[in-house]
Amino acid sequence: MRELLRRMHEWMASYMKSFYSDDAEVQQGILIKEKHTGYVTANCVELAKFLKLSTHDTQLAEIIGLFHDVGRFRQYSLYKTFNDADSEDHADLGIKVIDELNFFKELSAPDYQLVKFAIQNHNKKTVAPTDDERKNFFAKIIRDADKLDIYRVLEPFLAQENADKMPKFIKGKARPDISPDFVENFVTGEQADYRKIRTNGDRKIVRLMWLYDINFSWTMQKIVERGFIEKIVSNLPMDERVAEGVRRLKLHVKEKLSE
Repeated sequence: MRELLRRMHEWMASYMKSFYSDDAEVQQGILIKEKHTGYVTANCVELAKFLKLSTHDTQLAEIIGLFHDVGRFRQYSLYKTFNDADSEDHADLGIKVIDELNFFKELSAPDYQLVKFAIQNHNKKTVAPTDDERKNFFAKIIRDADKLDIYRVLEPFLAQENADKMPKFIKGKARPDISPDFVENFVTGEQADYRKIRTNGDRKIVRLMWLYDINFSWTMQKIVERGFIEKIVSNLPMDERVAEGVRRLKLHVKEKLSE
């Protein structure tokens, strides 16, 4: 599979560069996604090795990381946004791209379906029910690897004075407040609906709520080591209810790290 992986990397690199633009805003978006693809692929491989997966399964994780956001590029080309609610679900769009690529047919049928399942579920609120534990396991790997890097991508825009600098194709309104339903989600530990994000405060709450959906202690350790949680919390508009959510969240993080 190593030779197939080499061709996949070459194709993906060329594909991403084909979307380069003289328009500075478009180019910024494409470069963000290109860099994100590289980091997520590396995260998948590192996590697979931590989990002591076989060479074959580590390579499958690498493929999933490499192609998890392939739909983003067609999405931006067609809709000029990375907002799924305003366009098309980028994971579903990515499956359409993958189905057009002949080299995926070189995978065994079970591996091909596993890769597609993981990619299609990498961005959903929850993983689709399945009796196939391998599919579910690899979906968890890409969900962790993806979230870990999105924390890095959004870190520069946490402070309110930098909120207006966030590229308009990935932000909500720059207001620092948090919508009431997002506060309630935070206190109860319930995943929020991305489609209802209205403010920069909502976006921060969503990122914190992701911590309840981190599957592996390795990922949580990386998030803690890099200070992402404290940086988000320190930039929240704090009141008694938000503080209650923070206390509940920190207890969960501590429990996850002890696994």
